[in-house]
Amino acid sequence: MNKAYTPEFQEKASELEKKIGYEFKDKNYLWVALTHSSYSNEKRSQKINIPCNERLEFLGDSVLSLVVSQYIFTSLKQLPEGELTKLRAYAVCEDALFDFAKTIGLGEYLLLGNGEEKTNGRNRKSILADASEALFASVFIDSGFDVDSVRALVMRAAEPRIAEMISTQKRGGVVNYKGTLQQIVQNSKGDLLEYRLVREEGPDHDKTFVVQVMLNSNSIGLGKGRSKQEAEQAAAREALRLFGENV
Repeated sequence: MNKAYTPEFQEKASELEKKIGYEFKDKNYLWVALTHSSYSNEKRSQKINIPCNERLEFLGDSVLSLVVSQYIFTSLKQLPEGELTKLRAYAVCEDALFDFAKTIGLGEYLLLGNGEEKTNGRNRKSILADASEALFASVFIDSGFDVDSVRALVMRAAEPRIAEMISTQKRGGVVNYKGTLQQIVQNSKGDLLEYRLVREEGPDHDKTFVVQVMLNSNSIGLGKGRSKQEAEQAAAREALRLFGENV
């Protein structure tokens, strides 16, 4: 056992193994996946060496892309390359990873520095999305680089988004304005795309949702729909028109 990690943390991390359905042969891979750079830096200043999850995040991004690419390539044979690319971008985006992290309560298991702890880092989208990728990589490595061992976990993150896109099929293609917008934005490093619920209109049995899509701190689209997902798609479509896309 690595004494740099407290027994309390080790015990809590074991809870996560049950949630993800994978028992680690080498627990260190899991512990590193849960270690944010802010915590690692603090410990380094105390002459304690605890690696952070950034390298695992790098590998996890590729594992995520590979698993999802294989799945949609083999499952959606009718889709051309362009639509497959859009679908993959939507399924592996930060929002998808953030939603997955929330479903397993990933934030409560992370090791964070005091600064991140005080500024609600456990619920920050970027931190949780990165930790999700690190978690995928940790399973991948611990299993001896066996893609099958990590496939089910990755698909728990990607499948809801894939299903959402497929449900919007139209004339043999996939209408997914959010995925297209995400693909455009991700070409610019550092840009943050997020969807905010502005308001809900009407009675509970007949609600209309109004959603605003933000690029960094700027509103680039507003949409309405009978569900949040529909409103987000409408907002993304308006944003694409702003970018000069013919949609």
